[in-house]
Amino acid sequence: MAERDRPEGLQAGAEAPVSITVFFPCYNEQDNVVRVAEQALRVVESLQADYEIIIVDDGSSDDTGRIADQFAAGHDRVRVIHHEGNRGYGAALQSGFRAATKELVFYTDGDGQFDIGEMPSLLPLMQEYDIVSGYRMNRRDNLLRTLAGHLWTMTNNLLFSLKMHDIDCAFKLYRRAIFDTIKMESTGALIDTEILARAARKGYRIAEKGVHHYPRTAGRPTGANPGVVLRAFKELLKLRRRILNDS
Repeated sequence: MAERDRPEGLQAGAEAPVSITVFFPCYNEQDNVVRVAEQALRVVESLQADYEIIIVDDGSSDDTGRIADQFAAGHDRVRVIHHEGNRGYGAALQSGFRAATKELVFYTDGDGQFDIGEMPSLLPLMQEYDIVSGYRMNRRDNLLRTLAGHLWTMTNNLLFSLKMHDIDCAFKLYRRAIFDTIKMESTGALIDTEILARAARKGYRIAEKGVHHYPRTAGRPTGANPGVVLRAFKELLKLRRRILNDS
């Protein structure tokens, strides 16, 4: 960048601060929410970023919402979005993406199975790409869930002409402006597929980067619920038709 092209106030050799929203959806994560939020704060503050942190409480029936509110009350860059009832994983992600105000938006789940400290390693890729999607290098789920995840990714790649290693990995970084141009309709497990498929069809560039995955230490997973999985597969072809019709 030539000196005359530098934004006002940015000196030669300096870099503009990262402008980033970090959010995570939570459903009955009372034992994890503060730990994840504190880690997110440490990471973005170490970057000296222009940041905000959003906790999306998806109608939790435990104390997640109350604990999140207490945490946010002590941090002026942390806010909480509450769903009155449990609206689904996709709805929680939609709320986070739509509430984001910074140039980049990163999300991970509120269960603490990822190390947010790995998020800065995704940032250099945003110089060339619009989305950086993590993939679990060492997935720490049981065999059935891991096999189902591989089958799900393979099916999605086939139907939507994608080349993802781990389509549902909850460790993704986006340019926020993407969400001004694509639809988000899925309220359940199809949300990652929908966003990536719609973004790819519009020509947005997608990269992948391996990240570590850790065992859940508290709370109970909900994504492997057989009803959730069955509904997701049933809705997959409907989503494909909608995306093709919208093109």
